[in-house]
Amino acid sequence: MKAFALPLLVLASSFGWAQTPPSPDGKSPETLVSALYDVISGPGGQARDWDRMRSLFAPGARLTPVVRRPDGTGAFRPMTVDEYIEQNRKFLETQGFFESEVAKTTESFGGISHVFSTYESRLKKGDKPIARGINSIQLVHDGTRWWIANLTWQAEGPNLPLPKKYGGAS
Repeated sequence: MKAFALPLLVLASSFGWAQTPPSPDGKSPETLVSALYDVISGPGGQARDWDRMRSLFAPGARLTPVVRRPDGTGAFRPMTVDEYIEQNRKFLETQGFFESEVAKTTESFGGISHVFSTYESRLKKGDKPIARGINSIQLVHDGTRWWIANLTWQAEGPNLPLPKKYGGAS
């Protein structure tokens, strides 16, 4: 049996997003992840560049936080980029929020890449972290640039410390 696949660029064109102009943010998986942290970070009273945030994500992308309920069971809620912005805009722009990458593991093959990015979150630069966890970021390349296809994250907790191989102490 002979298998064939349409090039990603051809498939992407059929979905209407391959013609997007090249963006410095989409130059590589590293620049895309860096832009993700940059666009949500800033002091209280500073508006975020939500158009830039939207430009990082492929059409149909989802952002999915994973949390633990008090009884230990898991819960998650997939959101679109606009739902994420609507849900978090007030907090990020009023309170202030800085998130930075402290460790990273990247696996790539052709036009796909997966980044396990360990983060620390702070309300002000230089403060003690208020949260740490892992962003699992799936990226795709359309022949022109990289896009975030999905972003899933989970914070560490008392019963879920970050593993040493991902920047944790345990």
